[in-house]
Amino acid sequence: MAGDAENDSDRAHVVTWRVVAWSGAALLLLAPLMAMPFTEEVRWTGSDFAVFGVMLAVPLGALELAVRATRSMAYRAAVAVVLGAAFLMTWVNLAVGIIGSEDNSLNLVFFGVLAIGIVGAFIARFQPRGMARAMAAMAVAHIVVAVAALIGGHVTVVLTGSFVGAWFLSAWLFRRAAKDQTAV
Repeated sequence: MAGDAENDSDRAHVVTWRVVAWSGAALLLLAPLMAMPFTEEVRWTGSDFAVFGVMLAVPLGALELAVRATRSMAYRAAVAVVLGAAFLMTWVNLAVGIIGSEDNSLNLVFFGVLAIGIVGAFIARFQPRGMARAMAAMAVAHIVVAVAALIGGHVTVVLTGSFVGAWFLSAWLFRRAAKDQTAV
């Protein structure tokens, strides 16, 4: 009986999360559309909306899969952190660029950091211990990219620190999920 109450509570949290997350994504997608009549600064085309829609749908879809795959709150939180940071990094990189402007080809290197995480996740088969290693590898790769940018005269310290912090936080949460998994 207690297990049923726990399952119902988890289901209620998942439903609440879905409503908030997907509604928030819809509002983010509508924001530029609502701003366009009022300012010349926002001029989106259909392809801009399509790209942004994909940028929202992919991480939320991946989070949906993670929530369905595990009941571990640490694992779910780790996935939410890494997907949120990856979304923000992609958005900033495409919108204004992390190094200089969005037209600076050096910004493409940051997508390599994401590729390391994606490849690492598949190699780890999405198991928490391997995911922790993949997230730590992302953090180290991001630091290397930032140091190279700094040497090249581009300052990205605060922004880089935020993303590196997110990758390490996610690694820590995955490590915690692995410990919780072995404790059961």
